Amino acid sequence: MAYITLNKKSLAHNYSFLQSIFKSHHKEWAPVLKMLCGNKTFLEYTLSLGDEQVCDARLTNLKKIKAINPKKETIYIKPPAKRSIASVVKYADVSFNTEFTTMKWLSEEAVKQKKIHRIIIMIELGDLREGIMGEHLMEFYKKIFELPNIHVAGIGANLNCLSGVMPSKDKLIQLSLYEQLIEAKFGKKIDYVSGGSSVMIPLLMKKQIPMGVNHFRIGETLFFGVDLFTNKTIPKMKDDVFLLYAEIIEITEKPIVPYGYLEENPSGETLEINPEDYGKKHSRGILDIGLLDISKTEFITPVDENISFIGASSDMLVVDLSNTKKKYKVGDLVSFKMKYMGALRIMNSEYIDKKLV
Repeated sequence: MAYITLNKKSLAHNYSFLQSIFKSHHKEWAPVLKMLCGNKTFLEYTLSLGDEQVCDARLTNLKKIKAINPKKETIYIKPPAKRSIASVVKYADVSFNTEFTTMKWLSEEAVKQKKIHRIIIMIELGDLREGIMGEHLMEFYKKIFELPNIHVAGIGANLNCLSGVMPSKDKLIQLSLYEQLIEAKFGKKIDYVSGGSSVMIPLLMKKQIPMGVNHFRIGETLFFGVDLFTNKTIPKMKDDVFLLYAEIIEITEKPIVPYGYLEENPSGETLEINPEDYGKKHSRGILDIGLLDISKTEFITPVDENISFIGASSDMLVVDLSNTKKKYKVGDLVSFKMKYMGALRIMNSEYIDKKLV
């Protein structure tokens, strides 16, 4: 069976690196742990690395986090659905919100549970996912004062999560100005101006973050060490926190070109034939992992750079072993680094074993 590993040493290194970066810039951060998909072993280790708040978009994961460490402050990083209000108040100390109706439900439930539920109001900055339009913010904020057991912990925004709109100093200044307007008009201190996700780190390192933006939610860079502007590994960070291992279940020399009448495969793809490949053969390896587990081959990269992908079906991945110097045999493991969405899909698969190393 294929399996994925989480490297303790590499994760601890990245965690410590980010702690240092944010501390040196006088900013707060919260690790986003949805990548771990509620895996108890991985959660226990990650939670042991620091005292920061933690974020997740799945309530079942927040429930597990609270079971491991009831004192850990948790943030639910999407607007709650009506059916999940009771669980949001129970397992999330803070939640992101954009709808007044939803906050009334949260208020009613917080009264029932005898808790103060804190909210971060999400503001639209152009990526067009969640967020209220800025021109409605003052009226929206004023109405929240009427709600018992609700406390506005801050304002926030998301960029590069849906439409691919990248952050800029100007957009973050805009977010910071909203904080100043609220504090000036209502005389209320805004604790958090949550500027966004891992995509903000390159701006932070270049000192392009306004002073008023003081909080960030970091997942992808924590686990992959990636600069989301360049898609390269940030110097001094590790890109091997997660590795995927798949076993070779067949190695055979076969023709490069299929023989027979060609139609679309189950993925809707039609193979294009290169006439120069007729009569040629190559060494094809089949691995015990498929599209059901990885979604797309573009999400994973062989550590052995001389291995290339030929194709994939739901349960098997076919690779070209012709150019590698290693003498692979049936039963050997091929290792892969992963992009964020690839690792997230694999972590969510019950067919892939998870190991802490």
